[in-house]
Amino acid sequence: MNLTTENILLIGSVLLFISILAGKTSYRFGVPTLIFFLVVGMLAGSEGIGKIYFDNMVTAQFIGVVALNFILFSGGLDTKWDYIKPVLSRGLLLSTVGVLLTTASVGAFVWQVTNFTLLEGLLLGAIVSSTDAAAVFSILRAKSVGLKKNLRPTLELESGSNDPMAYFLTLTLTSLVIDQNQSFLSVIPFFIKQILFGVAIGFGMGKLSVLLINRIRLGFEGLYSVLVISLMGFTFSFTDSIGGNGFLAIYLAAVYIGNHDIIHKKTIMRFFDGIAWLMQIVLFLTLGLLVFPSQILPVIGIGLLISLFMILVARPISVYVSLVFFRLKHREKLFISWVGLRGAVPIVFATYPLIAGVEKANMIFNIVFFISVTSVLLQGTTLPLMAKWLHVAVPEKLKRRTPLDMELSDNVKSELTEIIIPADNEVVGKQIVELGFPKTAIIAMIKRNGVFITPNGSTVLEPRDTLLVLAENEEGVDAVYESLHISEV
Repeated sequence: MNLTTENILLIGSVLLFISILAGKTSYRFGVPTLIFFLVVGMLAGSEGIGKIYFDNMVTAQFIGVVALNFILFSGGLDTKWDYIKPVLSRGLLLSTVGVLLTTASVGAFVWQVTNFTLLEGLLLGAIVSSTDAAAVFSILRAKSVGLKKNLRPTLELESGSNDPMAYFLTLTLTSLVIDQNQSFLSVIPFFIKQILFGVAIGFGMGKLSVLLINRIRLGFEGLYSVLVISLMGFTFSFTDSIGGNGFLAIYLAAVYIGNHDIIHKKTIMRFFDGIAWLMQIVLFLTLGLLVFPSQILPVIGIGLLISLFMILVARPISVYVSLVFFRLKHREKLFISWVGLRGAVPIVFATYPLIAGVEKANMIFNIVFFISVTSVLLQGTTLPLMAKWLHVAVPEKLKRRTPLDMELSDNVKSELTEIIIPADNEVVGKQIVELGFPKTAIIAMIKRNGVFITPNGSTVLEPRDTLLVLAENEEGVDAVYESLHISEV
């Protein structure tokens, strides 16, 4: 069956429905939804029962890049600064030094056990060097596994921030394999440009985005999510067009936006959470359609060998070296090592050598696909057992609060106060989002001219407004008065 404009919506909606049902079933067995999405795509593919022929690498890469934009942006929005701040240094080392060490060790191993050159081995190592957060935490949630100390934020930060480094290494090594007259030193300016532009534009666009979201009056709540999509797309494409790392830029921009007050924030967060799920399903289905199972069979032996080396040797080496200066117990480092799941990102990155015309690109793609599936099946299904065996899991009732838990608990207030805004107060004419309101308090209602209204971030305060404020404690009430520039009587 060929994909046409007439049947693509029908086929796509059926595959989405099947994938959602398969994903729901996977929670019962503790298998990451990634596997089921890929399987659905493979079954629908040219060598499956669906007989849908799809081998367009350019289209697959485009879908992959767009999907990764949404997935990374959504992950950045959900990243709470207070949550990751204590583990910032260790997370960043894992996502940079750890990725480099994984690339080097896997590359050297592939060079020794195959007919790949060293550069080709390093290219394969770079492609599989990033980890997949979605697969990890879907299993932890399904099996109700809590983690001790700061293991969870460490893993979240690493998996959310290591794609940019893997992307840079993949592009660099692809270029070096094609033109072997280049030296490693020639890529240093490219690396510096990628990082500096990515960081600068990421934070710059994050700050600009917050300003635009809060200043532009769109009239319809749903349009704010569309506005954020346009800002996200511009951030990635502009950064990429001037030689910066687009993935790094959108992740940093999203982290900045997610940690500041913006209009309709909850709506935007929910929208991107749903879109991220959609993009994951579409991405995995596309990659499943792209794979020809008959081409995977010849590389199973070498693929399994590389996968076991990466899980048992390369990943532990990268974790132990990256965390050598941190006071972590061996069992905690071992668990972090075991959580190095590979997912859809390496498969997307494997399309770059194919499109560039690297000689062994097709073999690399098939090996990477096999490694990703093996990693998820072997490590993913044993994560809860490994957490308990290494004594890093906590019982349900003793779980540490996740960012969602903290957000929910932050909305449970105990102090109720009425505050009247004086006519000459400097906050008159300002939007609520501009007040710098304390995190521990909310404006539940506003009484205006005898009528009660439900406020949101874009609501403009008027003279003699009576605010019904809920706060956690008296200190929160004091902070409210301070933000409103009113002396508490």
